[in-house]
Amino acid sequence: MGIRFTRLTRLAAAAAGAALLFTAAACGTQNTADTETKSDPDTSSKATGPINVVASINQWGSLAAELGGDDVNVTSIMSSTNVDAHDFEPKTSDVAKLSKAQIVVANGAGYDAWATKSLTKSTTIVSAASVVGAMEGDNPHLWFSKDARSGMATEITEAYIKALPSKKADFQKRLKEWQAGEKQLESWAEDFTKTHDDLTYAATEPVAYYLMADLGFEDSTPKGYAQSQASGGEVAPADLQSFQKIIEGRKVDVLLNNTQETSDATNMITGTAGRSDVPVVDVTEQMPTDSETLDDWINQLVNTIIDAVDPSYGCEDTSEGEADSSDADAADASTDGESSDGTDGDGQSADAGDSTDSSGESTDSNSSSTDSKTRTYIRECKATKSGTSKDDQSTDDSQNNTDSSTDSQVPSNEGQTDPGK
Repeated sequence: MGIRFTRLTRLAAAAAGAALLFTAAACGTQNTADTETKSDPDTSSKATGPINVVASINQWGSLAAELGGDDVNVTSIMSSTNVDAHDFEPKTSDVAKLSKAQIVVANGAGYDAWATKSLTKSTTIVSAASVVGAMEGDNPHLWFSKDARSGMATEITEAYIKALPSKKADFQKRLKEWQAGEKQLESWAEDFTKTHDDLTYAATEPVAYYLMADLGFEDSTPKGYAQSQASGGEVAPADLQSFQKIIEGRKVDVLLNNTQETSDATNMITGTAGRSDVPVVDVTEQMPTDSETLDDWINQLVNTIIDAVDPSYGCEDTSEGEADSSDADAADASTDGESSDGTDGDGQSADAGDSTDSSGESTDSNSSSTDSKTRTYIRECKATKSGTSKDDQSTDDSQNNTDSSTDSQVPSNEGQTDPGK
């Protein structure tokens, strides 16, 4: 009986010990779970929108706003076509905006070195030059490169997702819609390239170099002149005469003129083109204010260039061309309440462009590029009459009235010499 009682006592003690261990383990588990539960909300609470984004130039600022929609506030430092980008010096207020940005979108390749100076380690930098592997000394006008545009769209979106993971699905949706529009733009432009061989051009400045390479044009600008422009030196009289001779002999299909870089030499060249019936397409480096998005600008410029060299392309059936344009306008107007003039239902501009003063400095504004559906980019007949820019200088009527604005880019230019600047 004593032995039996002792055994029962031991069994009871063992059971009590096991119960204590289980309780302790449960408490430990409860504490760990509580800790994890408390830490997760604390981490996610730090990622709140909208994201503060500052772009050095409005070309990339526009793209950043289109991809970010209402989840970002985008400010573009340089937004005026009246400012020489190569000589631009940021103000103290510009530097302050950059220092406070969560994400800085820059061009790189020496074009806007001021934009990435004195930034904190917490600032994320997205650079077009880094995306395509361009370096200082290469042609820096990357925003017209289809390779650079596509690469930047992906990199900007990834930066947004990292900064605001809760909106990942929205960012990915906007990227997909942008890529669909970009593909459409590239598709119709490539169709023109396939049906037009041996097209040549010359340029007073190499701003549209990458764009023209994408369209299959060969650069016939005299090498001596191009080298002088790239180095920032004076054009030798012999090189200027050589340029004029090429134009007078109509050895180029179109002349591109950068209206932001004018001189006696460029005025002489464009004057020669006017007398020789060589069409002139005016371009600017900064995106004009009447363009809603970067690809809108690209589409408008490509149409203007095509009008200059082959105005009948895609316009043989006038009624069909007008119908296509009407369909495109209707498609744009139906995107999430946006009106055909580029505003949403609240009257806000659908462009990322920021208001600017005469010096080219932009003021802070909310991203106005809404979550629109895929934009429509097509051949628009008579684009030179319907798509002129307020910021462009008009050309002679005999030059097909090809008013437009543009810039250059794209590292997809095998076989051509990069004139750089």
